[in-house]
Amino acid sequence: MTERIFVAVAWPYANGPLHLGHIAGCYLPADIFARYHRLIGNDVLMVSGSDSHGTPITLRSEQEGISPKELVARFHDSFMESWEGLGIQWDLFTSTATDNHREVVHDIWRTLDEKGLIYTAVMPLPYCHVDKRFLPDRYVEGTCPHCSFDKARGDQCDNCGHTLEPQELKDLRCRLCGATPEIRESEHFFFSLSSFREALLEWVGPQTTWRPNVRNFTVSFLEGELKDRPISRDISWGVPLPMDGQDSKRVYVWFEAVVGYLSASKEWAKLRGTPDAWEDFWKDPSCRPYYFIGKDNIPFHTIIWPAMLMGYGGLNLPFDVPANEFLTIEGSQLSTSRNWAVWVPDYLERFDPDPLRYYLSAHMPETSDSSFSWKEFQRRNNDELVATFGNLVHRVLSFTYRNFDGQVPEPGDLDQRDNEMLEKAQAAFDDVGKEIANCHFRDALRHIMALSQEANRYLDSTEPWKTIKENKPQAGTSLWVAVNVIGALSTLVWPFLPFSGDKIRAMLGLSGTVSDSGWMHREVAANQPMNSPKALFTKLEDEVIQQEEERLHAGR
Repeated sequence: MTERIFVAVAWPYANGPLHLGHIAGCYLPADIFARYHRLIGNDVLMVSGSDSHGTPITLRSEQEGISPKELVARFHDSFMESWEGLGIQWDLFTSTATDNHREVVHDIWRTLDEKGLIYTAVMPLPYCHVDKRFLPDRYVEGTCPHCSFDKARGDQCDNCGHTLEPQELKDLRCRLCGATPEIRESEHFFFSLSSFREALLEWVGPQTTWRPNVRNFTVSFLEGELKDRPISRDISWGVPLPMDGQDSKRVYVWFEAVVGYLSASKEWAKLRGTPDAWEDFWKDPSCRPYYFIGKDNIPFHTIIWPAMLMGYGGLNLPFDVPANEFLTIEGSQLSTSRNWAVWVPDYLERFDPDPLRYYLSAHMPETSDSSFSWKEFQRRNNDELVATFGNLVHRVLSFTYRNFDGQVPEPGDLDQRDNEMLEKAQAAFDDVGKEIANCHFRDALRHIMALSQEANRYLDSTEPWKTIKENKPQAGTSLWVAVNVIGALSTLVWPFLPFSGDKIRAMLGLSGTVSDSGWMHREVAANQPMNSPKALFTKLEDEVIQQEEERLHAGR
């Protein structure tokens, strides 16, 4: 039976290009998940967009001497190019800078306010006498009280990971001018998050499908002191507050960014000419919403956004929040400010997308941090993609094309070995599908690679390149079996390697793309005309990898 699946994916700050940590953290797993559900016939809506507000954007725009709007436009375009290059498919990738988003944020705010869940209070904030302004948390830095790192931000220490308040920092200084700010009081609006503690605990309790790290973190957070949170800040860039007389303040980015999942859904519905269609994914209780994020965003998606939804009323809460851990680079945490990253646009200038999708799927940080290295990327590409998967496809299709007039051969009677091979290919659809549906992407990929290894062993035992000399029909039977396993693999691998899956299908002479055929093995018929086979993957030589390692370290 067809199900509705809502795939909500974290909104990247439009203050820099995407890096591999972003892709491994949430965008690739979301794409794999959505592709699979579309193939099995489910009704899928996958949305996200550029997070266009917040201090990371104003800081960089000031450093470059351009407006925040110009900066956002540049990196939004960069994101769109990266999605296309990597094969990340969206139903809508939008922006928090739209009128639609502002309207939805204002609706959420007003409804929560009408229910008595928003109030005003004063809070201590750093104020710079030189710049004559209150300083948002990322506009100040100082020495971390926990690890003594001397460039900790006002919201977090990048060295030890502790979250911070600006006034906790030692040697506090303004990042704009270096002056020492004073702490002043400023009146702000607060969301009564503490009101939802018991309701959230009751909701989280039965969530047995959540990953242990997500559930444990959430329960621990809720069992501690759940504090109300400010939802406005002293800044000129962002969504205006929904009332007059507050021109110097904007909606705090953490509050309005999570509303983006709802505003994007409404925008998608309007753009397709069915303005109420968003309700199918937000009001139908049978719809399952999945939120793909990195682990640093867990509290916003398992505590704060659910509380906002509870307060608003009538909208679906998250079904699952499969948050990934972090991807590091050679064991060190990715850092935009220190230029310690592999940037997606740079990668796509020099390499094909599927080897990266494969590597990040195989190393996906589902339960613990994982590390990227160019040496391991080379090994995975050469030993697994080229030598195992690619070699299987190329040697079977090339040999078949040469020896059977460019057509799939007719099989004779199938023996036990042939039938067992075909049964394993068929069984893989259940095995791989179950793992993807449970957000176990590494395990799903292992099943696919195990099938390709099994097919290689089958060929080694049947040896069609030998039997063709003395018994061509028997060789044709073995090759027909192998071609059909490869046909199954083109579908199985498509959520992970969409470009390669479609290339295999084209070489088999099948019309359309994998997405047209659905999540099933359709027999590749005898006498099917094939297209001239081409190698799927390229071996990476040592000098290429050395150049990438030098490029990475040179930018540090």
